[in-house]
Amino acid sequence: MPDTPRSLTTPISNETIHTLHVGDSVLLNGTIVTGRDAAHKWLYDYFIAKTITPSLQDNSIYEVLVSLLKGSILYHCGPVVSGVDTGDYHFVSAGPTTSMREEPYQGEIMRHFDLKGVIGKGGMGEKTLAACVDTPAVYFHAVGGAAALIARSVEEVLGVYKLEFGIPEAMWVIQVREFPVVVTMDASGRSLHKEVEQRSQNILQKLI
Repeated sequence: MPDTPRSLTTPISNETIHTLHVGDSVLLNGTIVTGRDAAHKWLYDYFIAKTITPSLQDNSIYEVLVSLLKGSILYHCGPVVSGVDTGDYHFVSAGPTTSMREEPYQGEIMRHFDLKGVIGKGGMGEKTLAACVDTPAVYFHAVGGAAALIARSVEEVLGVYKLEFGIPEAMWVIQVREFPVVVTMDASGRSLHKEVEQRSQNILQKLI
């Protein structure tokens, strides 16, 4: 009989993060923020590496995000959103996108904003895993191919930033209820994705 999923609400404490382990099923509640390639590069270049000078508007958004992301979760998602013309936003589809594209930036962003989790699909690499230990934080795997189902977990769109990046790449602030995920990278440094890869390599070597 499968374990009953744990229910967690953002903001999430360090103590709670340390109780999460690879394989745990979780239902997420509260406020989270979406972000893909453009958002990660913007956050990193403007506010972490500081290779580009931010505008006053950038700084204003940054200050809001500092508050929103602390103790919260960043979701690798390019949603399909209705009501963009009227501002009456509604998530039609909200499936996860491949997380590995954010590997160059993710660890530093997790540390900088004190993120407690990242949601995506496919897992991430060593830099992000190290940040999971340091921050601490976890990586949540969302179910790929269930974009419309996941969208039902989005109760409300609270706001959007950097809409000039385009709808999929903008940073959407959403209120979620019972968003289903599984922990696949934890704060003890364990990665299910790494373990599967190693087992696959061992099997391949035996076959060769």
